[in-house]
Amino acid sequence: MISEQRVKLMTRLAAYEKNEGKKNEEIGSYFKDDYIGLQILKSIISATIAFALIIGLFVLYDSELIMSDIYKIDLLDYAKKLILYYVGFTGIYTAISYVIYTIRYRKAKRRLKVYFNNLKRLQILYQRERKDKVQ
Repeated sequence: MISEQRVKLMTRLAAYEKNEGKKNEEIGSYFKDDYIGLQILKSIISATIAFALIIGLFVLYDSELIMSDIYKIDLLDYAKKLILYYVGFTGIYTAISYVIYTIRYRKAKRRLKVYFNNLKRLQILYQRERKDKVQ
């Protein structure tokens, strides 16, 4: 006989597996520090590329002004400012990434815990059904 409770539980488990289960399992396969560290490394690379693009666009936009003032500019001071901006930009980007990926990891672990608890409940329902058939 088909148990309505078991069918509902199996449907819920299948929907989870189909929608967000794969992503959560991928996140859950890492230790917290490893996952966050990998994502921060990706964020630093992305921030560096974004900063380079922003600087490139700025140079293209103001190229006439830069070319006319190239000999007047203190290049050492300009490089220091550029490095400070880069460190600030990357630092803020990394801090935001840390917060976001920490929250994502916690949510994924929580959802995986619920998923595995539901699997245990399903297993208990099957065991009860087997006991009832034997008796």
